[in-house]
Amino acid sequence: MTATQELPLFPLNTVLFPGGILPLRIFETRYLDLISTCLRTDSGFGVVTIHEGRETGSPPTRIHPVGTLARIVDFDQLDDGLLGITCLGTQRLRVVDHHARPDQLLIAQVRWLPDDPAQSTLPSHEPLVRVLRDLLDREELAPYRRFLTPDWENAAWVGNRLAEILPLPPHVRHTLLEMNEPRQRLDILLAIFQEQNIA
Repeated sequence: MTATQELPLFPLNTVLFPGGILPLRIFETRYLDLISTCLRTDSGFGVVTIHEGRETGSPPTRIHPVGTLARIVDFDQLDDGLLGITCLGTQRLRVVDHHARPDQLLIAQVRWLPDDPAQSTLPSHEPLVRVLRDLLDREELAPYRRFLTPDWENAAWVGNRLAEILPLPPHVRHTLLEMNEPRQRLDILLAIFQEQNIA
């Protein structure tokens, strides 16, 4: 049996992919303490999607079991006085078990999922690459783009960025996150585009 590792969780109404950028506003004590610990120990936390419940207050009653390890790459005090952090998604994980501490922070036992294999994009995926280039050129995505390391021929990178940026239903995002074949992920995105006459 694969060994598990203890990891704090940050449940959100979003899906973080490896290589993706996630800005967060931190104001609850449990998460301020978590971020302080992560900065002090150079550690990360798991971002998982909420199935039932809210982002603030009591822990959610149901979370999606597959998420991504987030590492803090930048932090600053925001204009409203809150702490703002920018996280980079790194490795996918599966939550095996979890519990809430007295301060309501979720602590999980996780197993690490394999990284995507190195696969290049295919000529059939070129419409997706063009769409992603156009999206990342938009001014409103400048803060997101700032921390990205573009890898246009990498099927996993292109697919993960599209899955994050596009307005996809949560269940589609989860399906894409759980997939282990980058080209297959792109094929599904291409089918969605063609269905909607985008690409």
